[in-house]
Amino acid sequence: MSFFDGLRFRRVSSPVHNLDPRIKFVYACVIFVVAILFWELLPLIVLFVMQIPFVIVARVKREWARSMRGATFLASIIFFINFIFSFISSGYVVTLSALEHALSMTLRFVVLVESFSIFFLTTSPDHLGLALEQSHVPYEFCFAFTTAVRFVPVLAEEAQTIIDAQKARGLELEKGNFLKRVRNYIPILIPLIVSAIRRSLELAEAMESRAWGAVKKRTNLYVLKLRRGDYIFILLTIGILAAAILVRLYLRIPRLEEILTGLA
Repeated sequence: MSFFDGLRFRRVSSPVHNLDPRIKFVYACVIFVVAILFWELLPLIVLFVMQIPFVIVARVKREWARSMRGATFLASIIFFINFIFSFISSGYVVTLSALEHALSMTLRFVVLVESFSIFFLTTSPDHLGLALEQSHVPYEFCFAFTTAVRFVPVLAEEAQTIIDAQKARGLELEKGNFLKRVRNYIPILIPLIVSAIRRSLELAEAMESRAWGAVKKRTNLYVLKLRRGDYIFILLTIGILAAAILVRLYLRIPRLEEILTGLA
């Protein structure tokens, strides 16, 4: 469940935390677009390393590392699926091209997880909902989205608690074939679903008791305003996107086989 730690906000005083959430969301979307533009390994490595200073400045290294560890399972599945398909399409021959393709697809996924992990770790759900409201998104959608962002890490933590409790009662999750392992998770899913339904009912009662939706025109205590750091960061984001487009259009990126051949 450590993957979902990347969705839990950490209240730390840092320059990244103080940025406007709208600007950080634009940055995450730009990283997503740039990662899609490239299928070579070298630019994806640069894209991954480029975001590490943001993690250090935001002081969320431990939580970010946990989210990266949690993504290794899905990353390994992506690697093996792409490698097998490349292996079959190349005539059942292991080539550096097939290896590079599999590594590139895996690293693309890791880069996307990295960027959005930084976004959620440094953005308060309250500020995120406020940013959506000020972007003229209907409040019902803002509330639903911020509630999901809040509850996903909570449910992940509760699932881990249920797993530990069931293991203490003798439940073995790691033994048996694939179907048996799936059946072993039924005692985990049923209490988790019941707990989620109970939480949703409690939330509905709390919303009803506070007359949610009675007033159409809502007011907020805080108003988000762009500052000098936000303008600097958006210029940096635009520069990353422009540089990526120029590299994609006008530069030839060497492949892994060419790099290794040149070193040899």
